[in-house]
Amino acid sequence: MHGYLGIDVGSVSTNIVIIDDQNQVKHKTYIRTQGQPIKAVQKGLQKIHEEISEELTIMGVGTTGSARNLTALMVGADVVKNEITAHAVAASTMVPDAKTVIEIGGQDSKIIILPNGVVADFAMNTVCAAGTGSFLDQQASRLELSIDEFGKIALKSRNPVRIAGRCSVFAESDMIHKQQMGHALKDIVAGLCEALVRNYLNNLGKGKNIQSKIVFQGGVAANHGMIEAFKKELNCEIIVPEYHDVMGAIGSALLAKETTKGHNTKFKGFRSAMGQYQANSFECNSCANLCEVIQILEGHKILARWGDRCGKWEDIGASSHECPVIS
Repeated sequence: MHGYLGIDVGSVSTNIVIIDDQNQVKHKTYIRTQGQPIKAVQKGLQKIHEEISEELTIMGVGTTGSARNLTALMVGADVVKNEITAHAVAASTMVPDAKTVIEIGGQDSKIIILPNGVVADFAMNTVCAAGTGSFLDQQASRLELSIDEFGKIALKSRNPVRIAGRCSVFAESDMIHKQQMGHALKDIVAGLCEALVRNYLNNLGKGKNIQSKIVFQGGVAANHGMIEAFKKELNCEIIVPEYHDVMGAIGSALLAKETTKGHNTKFKGFRSAMGQYQANSFECNSCANLCEVIQILEGHKILARWGDRCGKWEDIGASSHECPVIS
């Protein structure tokens, strides 16, 4: 039995999936990254390895997310792609005729326009936290609600209050003000969902040709209040895939399947990914760019470096003697 491994390592969560030859998800795991991508990937791989059958052979591996290069080096990836490509591939495969992808993760959000199954336009927001999973978690906690309750309570509202959603700081301040004025909790929660949707569409959707079918992906797609707010604002159906929370990893697995046709995988195996890896960085002062160079080591051996503009540090053999190894 063949399987294809997809790994999506983000700032908030690390998602790992295995799909089969029919693109069916056979295994998945969702782990909090907690600022330690190496440990998160190793923990996820160990969990997946314990779940899979010995008859399953990994035929290809793909990585995506903010730590995709680091992860690719650890596991031996066959393909490394950015989040836009991974989410687009997953959406167009899992939801035929998908035209627009709305993706909201833990700390960023993106919109992808797919008129013919191919990325024609996209936008990302990595600056403002308003509307992201972390902000919603924070507000739910402040209101002493679980994130599941947060979305369900929003659906009970018939008169959502108007909340300033252009900025997470202003949104929280406005919510507190509305509570002090005596507005019902359900109306405040629903108002926040609508404000965050307006913020998303104004920042990312402005000038974009948003067409149905619209696919809502990412962890925030589990929030029923946000789904309803998007439906109300866009006046059309919002499709939430079964595996909406791991679509980036699914896209990576699909890309790995395509890449390894007729080729052997570079996958190091589950056990080899459990090595003693360490990542650190240093500032190069050879020129005015002052590049922050990231390097990854296995034990004391430097495996790779990246982040420099001129390429000086990428050639390990040529410049390793100059490299400050930071403990």
